[in-house]
Amino acid sequence: MAITKNALIRYQTLNRCFRNPGRRYSINDLLEECNKSLAELNVYTEGIKKRQLYEDIKFMESSQGWSIPLARLKEGRSVFFKYEDQNFSINNQPINELEAEQLKSAMSVLQRFKGLPQFKWINELLPKIDQAFNFSEDTSGIISFDNNEFLKGLEFIDPLFNAILYNKTVKILYQSFKNPEPVSIIFSPYHLKEYNNRWFVYGKNSEYDNMVNLALDRFETVEEFDGIYETTDINFEEYFEDTIGVSIIQGQEPEKIKLRIDNSLWPYIETKPIHGSQKVLIRKEDYTDILLELIPNYELESQILHFGEKVEVLEPLSLRQKINNRIKSLFEKYNECR
Repeated sequence: MAITKNALIRYQTLNRCFRNPGRRYSINDLLEECNKSLAELNVYTEGIKKRQLYEDIKFMESSQGWSIPLARLKEGRSVFFKYEDQNFSINNQPINELEAEQLKSAMSVLQRFKGLPQFKWINELLPKIDQAFNFSEDTSGIISFDNNEFLKGLEFIDPLFNAILYNKTVKILYQSFKNPEPVSIIFSPYHLKEYNNRWFVYGKNSEYDNMVNLALDRFETVEEFDGIYETTDINFEEYFEDTIGVSIIQGQEPEKIKLRIDNSLWPYIETKPIHGSQKVLIRKEDYTDILLELIPNYELESQILHFGEKVEVLEPLSLRQKINNRIKSLFEKYNECR
């Protein structure tokens, strides 16, 4: 059965009554409280009868519900209902079987959207939900996700998300790697982005003309600030089209970048392109030349160096020289006698 809005209101009302240490509730009292709560939602409601109320209590006590520890205290001909543990609440419990079934039903609906570009996040979300709530018979050891449980700053995603949603200015206490002491920043946040297991927020710092990005793991505090929110008309889906990572160089145009890929590495680059603009220029027995059209930045350089000797920059010369300089510096460090 589905938990309707009316049913949820009744369960929450009963939960509140069962937890109340200052009053005893009989079945008539509980019926009155439930119908009062329903009337607040719809003044024209006829309410429920005792039969429905008993069904609600039975459900809440079941494993399909929340397995509530309900005590029945008999005094004369009256019976009063309360939790055996006054700290118990259905809101503090893991999801119950019915909620799990409803979540699985929602997942089956989400499955229909998996092929659409704007819903690509579903491909990652569904297995996580399945594992988190143990929908499979035994999901332990089946799948792992590249998450850093010790990553700082995740607690700031929610307040930043709401600030972006409602166009709110925030005050951030930010500890950069360059400054010995944290600084206070008045910030209009626009967009949250994850890259390489780190979270960043893009927005307008009141002290600078250009948009900046801040790493959430450098945040000390975030609080709402009573200031003017500086709006933006940037389309962030388009904003990141011509780059890898989070470093955006204002005003720089995409360049044609030619890379030579060793064919021992090519199957990996073919199935996981370096960038969406990737095109094959030529295939040879030992190598494959590809073309990328994007803005060169630090993340692209790191990606190229990550592949080591399997990737060579052919063009542009400026990028080839940067990679060459970094390799020389690396060689000098490892060529020193220890």
